[in-house]
Amino acid sequence: MQYLPIFTKLDNKPVLVVGGGEVALRKCRAFLKARASVTLVAPWFCDELKEHAHNNEVTLIDAYFDESHLDGKMLVIAATDRDEVNNNVFELANARNVFVNVVDDQPKCTFIFPSIVDRDPITIAISSAGTAPVLARRLREKLETLIPHHIGPLATLVGGFRDKVKKRFKHFSDRRQFWEGVFDSSVVSKVQTGDTQAAQQQLEQMLDAKAEPEGEVYVVGAGPGDPELLTLKALQLMQQADVVVYDFLVSDEIMELVRRDADLICVGKRLGDHSVVQDDTNQMLVDLAKQGKKVCRIKGGDPFIYGRGGEEVQVLAANNVNYQIVPGITAAAGCSAYAGIPLTHRDHAQAIQFVTGHCKKDGQELDWQSLAKANQTLAIYMGVIKSPHIQSELLKHGRKADTPVAIIENGTRKNQRVVTGQLGELADLIQRNNIISPALLIIGEVAALHSQLAWFGQNEQTSSFAQPLTDVSNT
Repeated sequence: MQYLPIFTKLDNKPVLVVGGGEVALRKCRAFLKARASVTLVAPWFCDELKEHAHNNEVTLIDAYFDESHLDGKMLVIAATDRDEVNNNVFELANARNVFVNVVDDQPKCTFIFPSIVDRDPITIAISSAGTAPVLARRLREKLETLIPHHIGPLATLVGGFRDKVKKRFKHFSDRRQFWEGVFDSSVVSKVQTGDTQAAQQQLEQMLDAKAEPEGEVYVVGAGPGDPELLTLKALQLMQQADVVVYDFLVSDEIMELVRRDADLICVGKRLGDHSVVQDDTNQMLVDLAKQGKKVCRIKGGDPFIYGRGGEEVQVLAANNVNYQIVPGITAAAGCSAYAGIPLTHRDHAQAIQFVTGHCKKDGQELDWQSLAKANQTLAIYMGVIKSPHIQSELLKHGRKADTPVAIIENGTRKNQRVVTGQLGELADLIQRNNIISPALLIIGEVAALHSQLAWFGQNEQTSSFAQPLTDVSNT
């Protein structure tokens, strides 16, 4: 370890910045944010530094640097474009055992500025010991997407209760158990929604009488398969859950992102293979929540678009179970985008209909007359098995046999496959190419644009650093 990571309190502490340009300004801003007493020395200063001085936020010394400027200082930054000046600052400061940083010259740094994720009062610093600052910045960007903004207000709230908790619980283990209960309670969700007064009241109640753990169900849409398409909220809740109840349609890459110590329960749901019937799944969610568990009910696509999320939430509501609903990118939007097929287009399709090929038994027949209209797009979920019937009914009700179609198998995933053709050969295309679920059918003029706009898998994608952190839950 080349540098010891420490957090230094700089309130009103004297620091020196040698330089007056843009780099010096950036360092000055960092010090001001830490409430330090900042002095800058240079023969010239940019306008923004002059404005800071005018507002009595910094002290400017219009002069060339000399050793006397180090008197009484605890930190110094050399931020000039002259190597001889920067070297002189380093040698003189180092000789006095004053912490010094020469910008962009790592060997001449006895301290360095890390990349920072700021959720005040929570602060996360990332350092590469000056060897790869861009890499450190990319890591910071990744963490920015994973750490919710309500963490700061939550830390401020609970910080105000530390002394009260110490008085209430004399032993460290009891205090730790209390705080674990707080962070597993709806105090967090109240802060997240901005209701800090309700969160504070609940904390007071928890101090007076330790409450039983509150159960909650997160009904989360995982999107069509690519883990990069997860929403930030979905990822955060997946890593908070005690139990994850999932379907076969949730990709392995996404399941790798759940908390490592969470209990995993598969409830199936492939066409013709429901390992757990829906009523039993509904009751399972209720029972787990009543046990005080945080339950992530994760579904492929969007839970409210052919995902039976509405049925499950109705049961949760009827049983007074707390729940949250997190939308996901539905298969029609995700798969069509990754296939280069716009669902609407001014020249080809002015409307779109989402249709399922797999309805309830004895369900109402689809309105084929409406579905067969030209210049609209049909996105058909779970239509592989029923493709002969779909093809027949659309042709019977007026859709032309040469209407373009696309079959997207495993859309957005690494093994995505797109087969195109015409409506008159839809069923034969599926059989001849051995299409298997999950697959989405797109029927309409826009399907012909796949050959022109296809991009996914065509060229090497420069997205490796956008991949989610698969081991965040393990740290």
